[in-house]
Amino acid sequence: MATSSLVTNGAFRFTRNPMYLSLLLYLLAWAVYLSNVWTLLFVPVFVLYINEFQIKPEERALSSLFGPEYAAYKERVRRWL
Repeated sequence: MATSSLVTNGAFRFTRNPMYLSLLLYLLAWAVYLSNVWTLLFVPVFVLYINEFQIKPEERALSSLFGPEYAAYKERVRRWL
């Protein structure tokens, strides 16, 4: 099914990537639960990986599909928080 509309309401009013943000929060919670500082090393690795290999390609695709509408959305709403 082709993408036909840009969702900017709900959680998307606060972050452009609510799913990735929730995964980041789960990773942080897991590190706290384990009480292990070493697990915190995965947090920046996760953010760098998701930014480079998931979010940037998605943003390019959305820019080509929605053009100025997506550019205005990017101006209004941050990538993470």
